[in-house]
Amino acid sequence: MDLEFSAELWEWRGPAPYYWLTLPEDGCSYVRAEAAMATYGWGAIPVRARIGGTEWETSLLPKDGGYVLPIKSADRTAERVSQGDTVVVAMSVAPRGGRQANGSGPTC
Repeated sequence: MDLEFSAELWEWRGPAPYYWLTLPEDGCSYVRAEAAMATYGWGAIPVRARIGGTEWETSLLPKDGGYVLPIKSADRTAERVSQGDTVVVAMSVAPRGGRQANGSGPTC
């Protein structure tokens, strides 16, 4: 993993409620530097992330000039984290599932 940061878990109560971590500015700088090799459009950046012993693939989404990392319910439950908890995350920008940034096939 190329980046480690701490952030507070928060809930967005939109039509599909989800939990998120907001990347700190230094984390956003890393993402911006790496994004061109991985993005697949509309600002989503594929990443591998780890909290404790739980690792997964997801995508960062742009928010307020920075990025937010979604945290699935299963991952929150596995790591026993709740809204308002400060969480340590290890993360790398990476094409999802070994696919090219455009999703067309394996990376070389």
